[in-house]
Amino acid sequence: MPHRKLIALLALVLAAALAACGEKDEPAPGAAAGGARERLTLMLDWTPNPDHAAIYAAQQRGEYEKAGLDVRIVTPSDASAPLRILQGGRADVVVSYEPDVLLARDKGSDVVSVGALIQKPLVSLMSIKGSGVRTVKDLRGKRVGTSGLPYQSAYLKTILREARVPERSVRETNVGFGLVSAMVSRKVDATLAAFWNIEGVELKRRKKSPTIQRMETLGVPTYQELVFATRRSSLDAEFSSRLRRFLNATALGARAVVKDPKVGVDALLAAEPGLDRATTTAMVDATKAVMLPAGTRPFGWQDIDEWGAYTRWMLDNKLLKRRPSAAPPLTNEFLPGEGLQKASR
Repeated sequence: MPHRKLIALLALVLAAALAACGEKDEPAPGAAAGGARERLTLMLDWTPNPDHAAIYAAQQRGEYEKAGLDVRIVTPSDASAPLRILQGGRADVVVSYEPDVLLARDKGSDVVSVGALIQKPLVSLMSIKGSGVRTVKDLRGKRVGTSGLPYQSAYLKTILREARVPERSVRETNVGFGLVSAMVSRKVDATLAAFWNIEGVELKRRKKSPTIQRMETLGVPTYQELVFATRRSSLDAEFSSRLRRFLNATALGARAVVKDPKVGVDALLAAEPGLDRATTTAMVDATKAVMLPAGTRPFGWQDIDEWGAYTRWMLDNKLLKRRPSAAPPLTNEFLPGEGLQKASR
């Protein structure tokens, strides 16, 4: 398969980079000089929602303050803005998407993913009762709504190919972010952009009996839906300390939400009072399952092999145009307990 050697090389580079993390000491909470809290500007990928429960829980519980940080959370004008704003130096860290990080790097950006906020794909193939779509094979002769992103079109092609459904028999329709309304109004028969923990929960609560098929079960390599990204060029000693403390504090927020989803719900409603409590509760309860990695890995853990497989898929689908950069697209160095003298291996 084309690019296999390139991805094998990429995997070796990633492994070497992560294994070579410097021996550092874990920064003490509140380690800011003179006791003053240090500013860190975080831009979300979208307006506050259950995907961000760990962040808002950490903020409301005072975890950032205890870490000596003044975290300013801002929202973008549109979902494509955060990486541009990051590159322009108007944010320190942004919440973005794994495929968008890879696409930005392909265009020459020095962006690097420093931790996963959501561990698994949230995008799913979704339909509602009466659409006639319950399996991929049912898509023959149907209309599938996407948000118009190139990699969503590639997802659809991969899914159809895996199920041996002729691509020409399915019509893709750009419905923007009106995914639920497009399904309910029968503008499309299914969507391939809706999140199972957001739109999927909304449709269930509206008694629309959605059929939800997760991406990783349909032939698309698994990936991490939301990640924290920053500029590699900004990772000097001073910012690295702030970044590590930020991720450690967010980890405490994530664990608190997983233990008691009400913590995340209360924090989100405090930040965004217009959210419905019952719906938000159901969404946070669904999302908690993908907030932490499996096993004993720390919050935010990123799997090198999974990133490599997803990169190969993007290359094979001509979404990436350039040879992979020698600088790896991710690092786990700043996650709780990682990249430290006591944890080096």
